[in-house]
Formats: sequence, structure tokens, C-alpha cells
Amino acid sequence: MALSQKLELRQGQSLVMTPQLQQAIKLLQLSNLELGAYVEQELERNPFLERDEGEPAERAPGEAPQEAGKAASESAGETALDVGLAAAAPPAEHSGELDTDFDNLYADRSRADAVNDAAAHREALAIDWSNARGGSTRFDDASMDFEESLTGAPSLRDHLNQQVGLLFEAGSDRLIASFLVDLVDEAGYLRADLGEIAGRLGAPPAKVEAVLARLQTLEPTGICARSLAECMKLQLVERNRFDPAMQALLANLELVARRDLGALSRLCGVETDDVLDMIEELKSLNPKPGLAFGHEPVQPVIPDVFVREGPQGAWLVELNTETLPRVLVNQRYYSEVASQSPSRESRTYVSECLTNANWLVRSLEQRATTILKVATEIVRQQDAFFIHGVQHLRPLNLKTVAEAIGMHESTVSRVTANKYLASKRGLFEMKYFFTSAIASADGGEAHSAEAVRHRIKELIDGEDAREILSDDRIVAILRSAGIDIARRTVAKYREAMRIPSSVQRRRLKALSA
Repeated sequence: MALSQKLELRQGQSLVMTPQLQQAIKLLQLSNLELGAYVEQELERNPFLERDEGEPAERAPGEAPQEAGKAASESAGETALDVGLAAAAPPAEHSGELDTDFDNLYADRSRADAVNDAAAHREALAIDWSNARGGSTRFDDASMDFEESLTGAPSLRDHLNQQVGLLFEAGSDRLIASFLVDLVDEAGYLRADLGEIAGRLGAPPAKVEAVLARLQTLEPTGICARSLAECMKLQLVERNRFDPAMQALLANLELVARRDLGALSRLCGVETDDVLDMIEELKSLNPKPGLAFGHEPVQPVIPDVFVREGPQGAWLVELNTETLPRVLVNQRYYSEVASQSPSRESRTYVSECLTNANWLVRSLEQRATTILKVATEIVRQQDAFFIHGVQHLRPLNLKTVAEAIGMHESTVSRVTANKYLASKRGLFEMKYFFTSAIASADGGEAHSAEAVRHRIKELIDGEDAREILSDDRIVAILRSAGIDIARRTVAKYREAMRIPSSVQRRRLKALSA
């Protein structure tokens, strides 16, 4: 077979994902915390990016937000991005229902009231230094208390290790104890297998058991337990309440969960009233003693979009500017560096940095605009929810929103991921408003699955203790209200909300009666 060279001309279409396009897509699905971390990395990496520490530029009445930002950036010789001022106009057919003009967010208040409020706020923050004492950095100063300056709470592991040093004298016992303490989870339980631990440490299993028994005497009571029953046992032993009846009760916690008082009474050998008293005593115990110590703080959710009620029933949709990074591209510094770049490689590097910086600014602006457009359409679609509540939530999917704003479904999916919307109804993830539809029994408009779950919870919360609603009875009530739903769907929704069955609810209400 002969080999030869030849030239061919072919024409075709292909989609190329450039690094800049990949970056823009990535920014869409980042949460505000992840976006802040990403921008911080870019600020450290790119010499032409700067953080805008100043306040948003004021603009004259009637001046467009983009024109004001452009004028401010040109006066400083820089290209600025203030996504808090970038407002995406809603579709023309929706202009009568939504108002996304941020300047009119507090249209019901006069400028004089705003100025007075600002002055009052500054006056409240003012500090009277006339009676303040001079500062001192001397260690003999009585006002300096180092214990009061400590902010970190001791962790469970630190607390246990401090006691281990006092409890164990032998080096081998202390080594085993420290190893076991490292395996204790944040709730205070030791989930590892002692036989495997003994093999790894090369110690007799009996010795590991003895060390664990001594660890279980540490504070807080119930620590280093291997099960819930053992945790409660340790606390009952300390109270001197661990008798044979209580031992039988702890051995049958599954019956306690089912509230089977008859079986518990027979197993424990006591009357039903005594079983109830023993269960009440179990409720007073701490099932997770380790949670009393320092752990990772809960990170509060910061909304990305605010929805407020405006005049004449309109909804005002606003981006939370606190979550949007404001980034500058320093054009002057680029001109200075580019003019002094001697080699071709350095000029190429400088040009790439400028391109990446400009692309990041445009990507952040596009991200903010897209979030606002999607949130605006969601508010328009779910207008009844913001007025009346969850029972009026409509079925909604990504395709409906995407077609309304002229975007692809995948873009809407990325925008609504890890984004939160705050309104007078509360704080909701944007994906909360996308729910499946449940057909209407009378052929009318479909019902939202979330609204049906809310209706089921309302029915169960309002049921009479003498007439507990079964799943079949709930199905009949919902169908009479025009909701075509199956019994297995009701059971699935009830279990998802962690609501016990009708038999278990009947026992619970009989005990509380």
C-alpha cells in the first residue's frame, strides 16, 4: 500500500468551549460564598484586577445606571463593574407587573426622610470619648484580662484529652485512650470496632475494653458510648436509676419508639403508668452529649435576591449588592507595564492578563444580569405565592422560565443552583419554586406538589385526637377539594415530612392526652 500526502478542504460546524466560556458557565452556578473565594483567587493571580473599595457612584436623576458607571470609571481611568446598579429589564409584556428599577425601591419615602434616618444612624454610632481612659499595653494593667479575650470554644477532643492526662498514668493506657478519643465523633459516640483497634495497636482486647470503661467515666456523662442505649445507661447509672426495669426498657428502644406500652409493660414487669414515668425519664437524658462543645459554626444563608412589595401591587426585585464582588480593571497600570515590556513573552503575558481581567468583569456583570432576569420571571410566575402563601404555589419547570426569558434550560438550572431569594414569606432557595404538577380531579388547573404537601401537613396538624386521619381519608379529602392524588403519593409525602403513620399518631396523642 503506497503512502502519499495530499491536501483536503473540509467545512463543518463545531462548538468549541474556550477557557473564557467555561469560566462564564462556571460562575453562573457558584454560590455567593464560592464566587467571593473565586474572585479573591483572581485578584491575587491577575495584576490588573483590583477590588473596588469605594461606594457606588451617584448618578444624576434620569441618568442610566450604565452611563453613570461608565462616567465614573472614565474619570478614574479605570473600567469598573458595579453589578449592584446593573438592572435587567423584564420582558415588555411583563412591564406592568414587575418593577426592577432599584432607585424606586423606597419610592414611598422622601429623600428628606432618608437623609434624616442616615443622620440619626450616624448619631447613634457616635462615641463619647470625653470620659474614655487612655489605652495601655502593659501586662500589669488591671483592665487587661487575657481569659476574657479568648474567643475559641474548646473542642470535645481537647476537653477529653485534658481529662485523659489526669486519669491515666501508665504510658500504654494513655496511648490507647488518646487513640480512642481521636475516634469519637462530634456527638460523643465511639463507632469503631474495639477488636480492630486492639489489632492495630497490638494490645489485648481486654485492655482496650478496660481503657474504654474508664473513658466512659469522663465528663460529659455518656461520652464514648457505642450506642444510644449505652449512652443512656451511663447517664442513668450516674443518677442511680439503672434498675432491672430500666435495663429491660433500654434493651427494647424500638418498642419505645413505637409507643407499644403493653409490650413494654410485660417486658419490664411494671405497670403502664410506671412505663410512662420511665419514658419521661429517658426524655430528660442527653442523647448526644458531645454536641455541648465547640464545633463548626453554622454558616447563615445570605440571600442573592430581595423581593419587596411595591406600590400598586407591583413586586420590586433587587440584587443583594453585598454578595456581588465589585472589581476594577486598572487600564493605566496596563499601559504602563505594556510600554515597559522588553520581550515578546512578557508582552504576551500582559495581554493575556488584561484579556482575562476584562472577561471576568463581563462575566460577573452577565451573571448578575442573568440572576436578576431569572428571579424576575420566577416572581412573575409565582405571584400568587408571594401574596397568599404556599397553598397558592403553581407548578413550574425550567422550560417555562427559559422560554419566557429567551435562555436555555441548562442556563436557568445553573442560575437557580445555590441561589436564595428573600421575601416577606421567608428565605427560599430558587429551586423551591420549581415543583411538579399534580392533576386536578375536576379537569381544572394542576396543583403544585409543594402546595399539596403543605395541605397534607395542615390536615394532619388540625386533626382531632379522637379521629386520626388515615392516608385513605386524606386522599378522599384532597379529591373532594379537586386534587387527584393516589394513596401511595400521600404516604410518600407524609414520610418525606417525617410525619408518623396514623397508628403511631394515635398512640402519641393518647399518651399526651
